[in-house]
Amino acid sequence: MRAIDLSQISWRKSSYSNTTGGDCLEVADNIPALIPVRDSKAPSQGALLFGLDAWAGFIGAVKQS
Repeated sequence: MRAIDLSQISWRKSSYSNTTGGDCLEVADNIPALIPVRDSKAPSQGALLFGLDAWAGFIGAVKQS
């Protein structure tokens, strides 16, 4: 697997994150075929990379709960 440089991508805070400093999830949706996700309170700890199908399944499951 090749390394993916995430240092120059644009992150946005999830609309489900709160404004008081808790539950801060950031996503970047400008990379073809991948959705990087990270904790905005600890960005240096890296990101999880989801394929498009896995991300769609995750979002679908969250919406159902």
